[in-house]
Amino acid sequence: MSERPIEEPPPRIAGAEPPASLYVHFPFCVHRCHYCDFSVHRTTAPPVIEWADCIEREVDQWFRRTGWSRPIALETLFVGGGTPSLLGDGMLRLREVLGERFDLDSAAIEWTAESNPASLDETVAGSWLGAGVNRLSVGVQSFDDDVLRWLGRLHDAAGARRALAAARSAGFESLNADLIFGLPTSIERQWGREVEAILESGVTHVSTYGLTAEPGTPLRRRVRSGDVDMAGGESYAREYLAAVEALEDAGFEHYEVSNFALPGHECLHNWHYWDGSAYLGLGPSAHSCIGGVRVWNVFHWAAYRRALTDGGSALEGHESPGAGESRLERLWLAFRTNRGLALDDPLAESVRAHAGGLIETWRRAGWMETDEARVRCTTEGWLRLDELVAALDGRMPNADFDE
Repeated sequence: MSERPIEEPPPRIAGAEPPASLYVHFPFCVHRCHYCDFSVHRTTAPPVIEWADCIEREVDQWFRRTGWSRPIALETLFVGGGTPSLLGDGMLRLREVLGERFDLDSAAIEWTAESNPASLDETVAGSWLGAGVNRLSVGVQSFDDDVLRWLGRLHDAAGARRALAAARSAGFESLNADLIFGLPTSIERQWGREVEAILESGVTHVSTYGLTAEPGTPLRRRVRSGDVDMAGGESYAREYLAAVEALEDAGFEHYEVSNFALPGHECLHNWHYWDGSAYLGLGPSAHSCIGGVRVWNVFHWAAYRRALTDGGSALEGHESPGAGESRLERLWLAFRTNRGLALDDPLAESVRAHAGGLIETWRRAGWMETDEARVRCTTEGWLRLDELVAALDGRMPNADFDE
């Protein structure tokens, strides 16, 4: 994909309804982990003010591009990275920038920020609470020091525990921790004990992600060279199902393929992605969906900064998905959550009309379940999500789906 920004706004954007969800990407990290393929710029001294100025210019462009009136009422705001905990009290500067155009004063806003245990302490957490952040996500990934070193993380297990304790001590009541499973079987690990450790930490939300070797990452190069063998399907499924059982037994609702929450602590921001709502993304590599158009920014910080400093646009490209692509996306997003598809949804009616036999076969296999209102994947079905959705989509005639 080209790094040359586009200057003209995409079609159908002008006059589009403003989004209720906003994502802001902070691309700076001290170190890139071996498996990471996100937009990351390595530095020990992030240019926070320059980054915030670029975010401000990009916001101004969006308001000119669309004709939106300020302030926009937000339901969710998510600051991701990178390592946003390197922002420190720069979160207050971000609030100033965004507060000029978005209403951040409502107590109903879910404001999430990601953090790394190596740079999160009670001072940072307290500063963020003062800025308005009310949900914290900590990239723990593991409570095993050997695993953390293999992943290329900067913290150890003790540091992860200190960071979570600091967040709770500062006053965060909604606290997420990420865990990675599905490591190569050559790495000795007590996965069950790590899940126990996350439950003992007092978090209210857990996100579990299977390790993948993404193109361009050091991990992918090690896999291709034969130095690393990724986990097989049996090992992957065993760890996933073990985590599901332990978390559900502890009272967490498994509400999406990778996410578990205690009552009242689901991530509302992610629901806006899954239910097809409009969202705006700011920063390098950020994606937006406005007026049914998908838009994305240039990937690297240097190109993003240069474009906005020179008065140009950070947009790199856009697309308007066709009917078939939109249907496939709707199926995939619906079936990755525990809401599934409502049976009175026209898409569900089409599924039952053209693939009812498949649904019944999968129900008997324990991969899907239905009730009087919905059809959804089971936990076993989620392990086969891509396969199931592709099979359903293959049974749907294009004429049956209306954009």
